[in-house]
Amino acid sequence: MDAERIAIARRCLEAAHDGGLSFPQIVGELIAAGFESYTVDYRRGTQTYYLPDGDSVVLEMPASSCSVAEIFEAATVAALVRWAQSNGPDYGYQEFCSKAKAAGCAGYLVSFLGRRVVYFGRTAETHVEHFPQ
Repeated sequence: MDAERIAIARRCLEAAHDGGLSFPQIVGELIAAGFESYTVDYRRGTQTYYLPDGDSVVLEMPASSCSVAEIFEAATVAALVRWAQSNGPDYGYQEFCSKAKAAGCAGYLVSFLGRRVVYFGRTAETHVEHFPQ
């Protein structure tokens, strides 16, 4: 993968964690750079960004002391998504990640092509959110 796309993915990852860009802004930047999806893996602490030709880049997320709970609580994950979508003054992505892991979310796949996010637990239980219209 070329250095410019890696830099864009890294900037989006950092902006999510420091609040520099909203989720819609991040999606827009990644799409404009040619990415078709990305995956967040809370257990490994990585995000993987994918291009349509199969090329990908794996980036380390900021360290976290939280572990993924055994039981996946889909209703809690859905409530966390609503909290994130409200983008209120009390919202922060790092806190979202901590709460998602406490709710048993092991990670999620963002599909720009499918316009959805699939959250999954350690036992492969899922919760699907479609991009707002």
